[in-house]
Amino acid sequence: MKVLTSREFNQDVSQAKRAARLEPVFVTDRGRPTHVLMSVETYRRLSGQTETIVDLLAMPGVASIDPPRSTETWSRWEAEDGG
Repeated sequence: MKVLTSREFNQDVSQAKRAARLEPVFVTDRGRPTHVLMSVETYRRLSGQTETIVDLLAMPGVASIDPPRSTETWSRWEAEDGG
């Protein structure tokens, strides 16, 4: 279990996030634990939640991904006529 003071947490959030991938990180304020930082995977496992398609589609960057496009032109009329 990793313990960081609130000052340490504020000075290096990236370090806390890296540590939380491995184990929960307790953040203290005046020596008393006040928050716990953990990975989403750990949280979901503990709470019994699973990812849904909505979660996956809401991920940052997904909307900016363009599906591959064919360079061929296609006409519905050609397909009906056999080509």
